[in-house]
Amino acid sequence: MELKEKLQILADSAKYDASCSSSGSNRKTKEGIGNTAVSGICHSFSSDGRCISLLKILMTNCCIFDCKYCLNRKSNTIRRALFTPEEICDITLNFYRRNYIEGLFLSSGILKNPDYTMELLIDTIRLLRKKYHFGGYIHAKAIPGASEKLLKELGSLVDRLSANIELPTENGLKLLAPNKDASRVHKIMDYVKTNQNSKYVPAGQSTQMIIGATKESDLDIMEKSNHLYDTYRLKRVFYSAYIPVNKDTLLPSLEKPPLKRENRLYQADFLLRFYHFKVQDLLNSDNPNFNILIDPKADYALRHIEEFPKEVNTSSYYDLLKVPGIGVKSAKRILSSRRVFKLCFDDLKKMGVVLKRAKYFITCGGKYCMDARLFKKEFIEKNLVLEEFIPEKKEFEQLRLFNE
Repeated sequence: MELKEKLQILADSAKYDASCSSSGSNRKTKEGIGNTAVSGICHSFSSDGRCISLLKILMTNCCIFDCKYCLNRKSNTIRRALFTPEEICDITLNFYRRNYIEGLFLSSGILKNPDYTMELLIDTIRLLRKKYHFGGYIHAKAIPGASEKLLKELGSLVDRLSANIELPTENGLKLLAPNKDASRVHKIMDYVKTNQNSKYVPAGQSTQMIIGATKESDLDIMEKSNHLYDTYRLKRVFYSAYIPVNKDTLLPSLEKPPLKRENRLYQADFLLRFYHFKVQDLLNSDNPNFNILIDPKADYALRHIEEFPKEVNTSSYYDLLKVPGIGVKSAKRILSSRRVFKLCFDDLKKMGVVLKRAKYFITCGGKYCMDARLFKKEFIEKNLVLEEFIPEKKEFEQLRLFNE
């Protein structure tokens, strides 16, 4: 099989993996090509949030497992291919020199056994680093069940490492991927957390879970994510809307992936990591799923309307962060500027506040943006829904290396 044909097969097989964020690394090289310093790597994301700045391929789409949701499961009659380490090096270096990519995201189906597959990944990345002196960003997928010795070596060669938990709960994993063991993934995460430093997985670790293949609520998913962040200090949890590529009685019948739900989970994830929200602030047993019509922060504000409006000239930093349309940077700018002068609505717009949302939940110098009698939950919710509604594109997919 020709190299171009392999690339078509294995790049296409890798497009369902969302765990390829390239931030947080500072690897530099004095010899060779590429680096991951601030000036050395670009970030580009597709419409549905997936990183497209990396060459994202599989070592092989052959797999000994038969996960119900996976295109590459062993029972599927699809075209199979296997790269050699030299072939991946050749593709990566040529694409990098042409400025097509800024780094490599390398994953693989399980060929023969976890150790054998991990050795193939290590051989490839070692060649890139040692023989070709490639200093660019590399993100690799650790293979659950591989030996600790191999995990140690792989982590010393890459910038970021990830081990996918696949599904939000162990029950879901047993249902759709009975060959996989969640404890093996947790073992990898624990090892990386314990050993991470400037030379071992310097950009940290991440994971991915598929959303919508099983019946977990958004509350279940966010509690799982919060546990992973607290326990293993993950850089990111990626949420991948379930794409119906297989037919099976255990799989849901969906017309299209739940991309809006995926988007809400990402928004909530940012609230947990950067805005000091707790899972219980956003969801509970009576309200276990996010409102698809408005973002989680606006939904929180509407459910706690008695806490608003906030006065921007006196509210604390943490109270400002709860206002829809005010982010971390704009909240800090508000705190800094109001020491010098009294803020008005025009000042907030210059600071980056998204006034089309924030205006409903704040006052400036005691004044509401409109008639104060309009400060009503129903009125605000109706306007937020109208402002957020944007017709969805018919299709979201990874950029292709080749035209059809």
